[in-house]
Amino acid sequence: MKPNYGFAKRQRELAKKQKKEEKKLRKQAEDAPQGTEGADAPDATQPAEPGPARGV
Repeated sequence: MKPNYGFAKRQRELAKKQKKEEKKLRKQAEDAPQGTEGADAPDATQPAEPGPARGV
C-alpha cells in the first residue's frame, strides 16, 4: 500500500493554518490588554540595559 501524500499535505496545511490563527488571536490579545494584566506587561518585556552607550 502506497502512502497518501495528498492527505498528509492537507493535514500539514490545516495544522499550519490553525497555528497561524492562534498566533493572530494571541497578538490581538497582546495589542488590546484588558484589566491590570496589560499594565505591567510592557515593562516586563523590556530588559534593562545599563551602560553609557546610550548617550555617547
